[in-house]
Amino acid sequence: MAESEPQEGNYDNMVKRVEDLNRDLEKLLEEMEKLTVQATWMAYDMVVIRTNPDLANSMRRLEDAFLSCKEEMEKKWQEVLMESKGQEQKNE
Repeated sequence: MAESEPQEGNYDNMVKRVEDLNRDLEKLLEEMEKLTVQATWMAYDMVVIRTNPDLANSMRRLEDAFLSCKEEMEKKWQEVLMESKGQEQKNE
């Protein structure tokens, strides 16, 4: 009788390990499914961009506009910093 208790403990431990393994595998499978969906959308986007030159041109114009806007914002930010430093020096 005393011998069966450790065997039951081993069996319970093994069952828990198998359940944990199944849960971990399900989580990994879900992550793989999410990655597969993302890769599929990326491939779709690439096909659309390559087959529609107007879209690629629009994207280039949008990027150019963004970069020029970013450049202007950086210039304005530098001006604001210089003005605030000038104000601090006047106050001292």
